[in-house]
Amino acid sequence: MKFSLRQDTGLPAVQLFDAISDFPRMERMLVRRGTSIRRVDPAQEPGAGMAWDLAFDHRGKRRELRLDVTRFDRPEKIAMAGGSDSLDIGIEMTVVALTRAKSRVIFELNVKPRNMRARLMLQTAKLGKAQLDRRFADKVGKFLFDLTERRR
Repeated sequence: MKFSLRQDTGLPAVQLFDAISDFPRMERMLVRRGTSIRRVDPAQEPGAGMAWDLAFDHRGKRRELRLDVTRFDRPEKIAMAGGSDSLDIGIEMTVVALTRAKSRVIFELNVKPRNMRARLMLQTAKLGKAQLDRRFADKVGKFLFDLTERRR
């Protein structure tokens, strides 16, 4: 199942990329939202090879996820891949310059099942895809706004 969001901002492309690649700030935001995060790699600079173990509660159950940065092409693309026991997740964030002072971020999330139970869950979720798309756009939009608000 694929989710996609395009959001225009009043930031130059370089500043927008810096905002979405500010991983320490992102970690703090996720911790405030109840996610426990453990950094796996020793890298100090952002780039490919960064990795985290994440744990959070969703629908009354503890979920664990491993997330790795697989591509880091400054100033336009960040790709992450992750997985849990039942799902494989791919995240791509692409920054496109619209003008000198405006840019667009394209955020894509791809979720694939790893077992039959996850396959059934995703098939059921596809029945309400329009509502899921709205919730995805709302949540990611707020998250991106929180990341970029101090950069203005």
